[in-house]
Amino acid sequence: MSDILLKANGLCKSYGSGENLVEVLHGVDLVARRGEMTAIVGASGSGKTTLLQILGTLDSPDSGILSFDDRSLIDLSESALSRHRNTCVGFIFQFHHLLPEFSALENVMMPGLIGRQPHRQLVEQSRHLLEQVGLEHRLHHRPGELSGGEQQRVALARALVLQPALLLADEPTGNLDTESGNRVFALLHELCRSLNLCVIMVTHNLKLAAALDRKCTLNDGKLS
Repeated sequence: MSDILLKANGLCKSYGSGENLVEVLHGVDLVARRGEMTAIVGASGSGKTTLLQILGTLDSPDSGILSFDDRSLIDLSESALSRHRNTCVGFIFQFHHLLPEFSALENVMMPGLIGRQPHRQLVEQSRHLLEQVGLEHRLHHRPGELSGGEQQRVALARALVLQPALLLADEPTGNLDTESGNRVFALLHELCRSLNLCVIMVTHNLKLAAALDRKCTLNDGKLS
């Protein structure tokens, strides 16, 4: 099995038309490997989030090639892309997007419930992940009863509950204070190593970016 998990070639994306046409991505190439953490940095509005959404198949490029584990993701049906996202990709965002009416444990279980995973196994896996992120004493607390850092750790556990090979993180520490952000980042780094995850993280924090295996800069629609 190749260590290359995700490969993008010549990704282009624009919005609008005519005089209002804005080219966001202009021939992006990227290779990401299992067990590797890649930071994507760049100015605000440079297209970092757009690129991350395309890599996670939440959006589609205008042109280019995108493959996952040597399988093309271009032109797959919406149902096939949905299955791919649910089983192969974990997402964590700047804002945790937890469901306020459910407990931490239930929030972590949610992707598995949607995917109709076996309930007993799902409960055990969710509990284990919450223990790994230091929240074994917060299983039955709702998001409103948790601190910002705790909420983001629940979101991290939720992103990993179906054991994805790829984790996409969009400013995962951007909404946290320094101490909480550093703790979330340390957990992300530790879990990447222990689970052999491929992690691609968009961040404005150059100190965090420098701590990853590789830093790529998005400028003028291309990665360097």
